[in-house]
Amino acid sequence: MRDTEDEADGEAPRRVGKTAAWAAALLLGGVTAVIGFRVADSDGFTPVPQILAFLPWLLVPAGAGLLLAVLARWRVGMLWGVAALGLVAWYMEPYGQANDAKGAAVAELRVLTSNVEFGQGTPGLIRAVREERPDLLFVEECDHACAALLRKELPHADYPYRAAVDANGAEGSVILANVPLKSAKGIDATLGMPGAVADVRGHPVRIQLAHPMPPVPREVGLWRSELRKIQDYAAAGDGASTIVAGDFNATQDHAAFRDVLDAGLRDAARLAGSSRAPSWPAAAPAPLGAQIDHVLATPDFAARDARFLEIGDTDHRALVVTLTLHKENEPDHRTNEPDHEKKKPDHKTNKPATER
Repeated sequence: MRDTEDEADGEAPRRVGKTAAWAAALLLGGVTAVIGFRVADSDGFTPVPQILAFLPWLLVPAGAGLLLAVLARWRVGMLWGVAALGLVAWYMEPYGQANDAKGAAVAELRVLTSNVEFGQGTPGLIRAVREERPDLLFVEECDHACAALLRKELPHADYPYRAAVDANGAEGSVILANVPLKSAKGIDATLGMPGAVADVRGHPVRIQLAHPMPPVPREVGLWRSELRKIQDYAAAGDGASTIVAGDFNATQDHAAFRDVLDAGLRDAARLAGSSRAPSWPAAAPAPLGAQIDHVLATPDFAARDARFLEIGDTDHRALVVTLTLHKENEPDHRTNEPDHEKKKPDHKTNKPATER
């Protein structure tokens, strides 16, 4: 009788341990499957790219799997859990190089990008523009009503230059500038991606708004191909000063976005120390979410003061950052007063370029 009771007492812990081991294997298997694509430098297929957007969240199932393996006294599972946690932590490190722009600082630009979600966030964006006073403003999902409100509320004297794709819904996009813009072909894509060439104190700077389709199920191929178009645009600059800003619908954990960076661009938020600050969804608490809104620039730009702003009535946070253009073998033209705080030119005497 005693032996029977001892066997019954030992059976319960074994069942608990077996169940914990199976649960650990399931959790760690899922994490390993996703992180394996990151190791392989691939975005894989649905649901991998969608999960990769939130790669830091994998710390939760990886940690839970490790704890369950410890509970089950499963040594292989413990090693597996430690390895999974280590890989997730490793890939959470910022991607790309830090500030190392060479040469004298010749100009400073304040850049703001915002997805206003079908125009709904336009009033909040206008308030942010009045406070931040960017030199270059990139607005995604700016429909006809949004474009009209920007024209009405932002003085033409402050932003006399414009490049846009005028359209309804999410397809509309606008670039506003207080530096002269020359017409340039934008990127042909599902959503509007206008482009231009800015004259920044005599230095030509290619500027391009980015807004590829999101990687929703059955549209991952389109998302990847439109990011490749942005990559091709970056590579075509062949070292020319370039700024690409907007809603990329991609994070540093997506191979397609890293390919864009590897084409000769650097992420300004990364340069300014904010590589993991979330921009979407805006409703998520600050530690959560994904950084899919970016300002990218060629290595002749340094970046500082990157901040993500709550503007309201949109599922995105706006991003504002200060870029400093550096050129070798040129005198330093900076003053103690940033460009965006200097007195604006008299546009009654300095005739602006015709708006597109």
